[in-house]
Amino acid sequence: MNVAERLEALCRIDSVIGNEKPLADFLAQRLAEHAPAYELIRVDDNLVLRPRARVTERKVVGLVGHLDTVPVSADNPVRVEGDRLYGLGSSDMKSGDALMWDLLEKPVADPAYDIVAIFYTGEEGDYDQSGLGPTLEQLPWLAETIDLAICLEPSDNVLQLGCMGTIHAEVNFAGRAAHSARPWQGENALYKAASLLSHLAQRKPNDVRFGAEELLYREVLTATLAKGGTARNVVPSSFMVNVNYRFAPDRSLDSAQKVIRDIVAEHCPVDTDINFTDLSPSGPIPEDNPLLADFKRKTGVDVAPKQAWTDVARLAAAGIDSINWGPGQNAQAHQPDEWCSLSYLAEGDRLLRRFLSK
Repeated sequence: MNVAERLEALCRIDSVIGNEKPLADFLAQRLAEHAPAYELIRVDDNLVLRPRARVTERKVVGLVGHLDTVPVSADNPVRVEGDRLYGLGSSDMKSGDALMWDLLEKPVADPAYDIVAIFYTGEEGDYDQSGLGPTLEQLPWLAETIDLAICLEPSDNVLQLGCMGTIHAEVNFAGRAAHSARPWQGENALYKAASLLSHLAQRKPNDVRFGAEELLYREVLTATLAKGGTARNVVPSSFMVNVNYRFAPDRSLDSAQKVIRDIVAEHCPVDTDINFTDLSPSGPIPEDNPLLADFKRKTGVDVAPKQAWTDVARLAAAGIDSINWGPGQNAQAHQPDEWCSLSYLAEGDRLLRRFLSK
């Protein structure tokens, strides 16, 4: 099988978040039969492969890819049209998984590095839903062994460094119900959110340059959900606005929470309640990692900031230097008619093999 055929095979197996087991079973059976040089370790539906025979002087590259996709949003049958392979998850991120699978079954001839591969579940959900966290906890040797991890998220074959942190904050406004014919008898919780919503609508991105290459990260706060009211003729006694904050690699979770608290204190009534959910730290740039320098030198790819959250943050928290790089298209992630460029996929395969070879 070539790498395009592997991508098509992966896309034909449904693995919407929560239903990754069929794909994990398929890969586990296939790799057990066709990747004899690797020991397969399974943690629930997360798969880890490591060399049966380590060359001790070699550094170790971790290849990291999630098996799950977002839920189906449209009919998008798996098919090839010209340079495009269509299908849910084709870019995000079964394209990266296809490269990992291909390397495990067809290793580079003269390797510069050993490979450890991690296929994991639950990336498209909340931070604590991911299978990567429990896998790192149950297999502590991963953090001790991996010298540089590559998250093969879609990046158009561009090296994307660091990642934005993300926080969701449910801002809850309290009012008092009344008949909508006599609104003066109540207190409309929805109106109490007006100042906050106006501020968020007018707030400009906070541009932060970070790292030796002064990459530009744009910190943004966005209202993403709203909920309140019980009936069309009732003044709402409660109203919730979900605020999503994306913050740069130089900001901690505590600092990010303070930004939201300060905005709420300025633009909301004193009795407004904040419920922080899905606290995901930002990811640092492993500036001094020699494998990162080698990746840049051998591939010559463009370098950019990661203006989103990825598991480089979780890996960094576990003590593993990590980068984002993959053959999928950024703009195709989570699209109803998602596709992956087969020429990008082939180029990604060449670049990754070039890096891993002497």
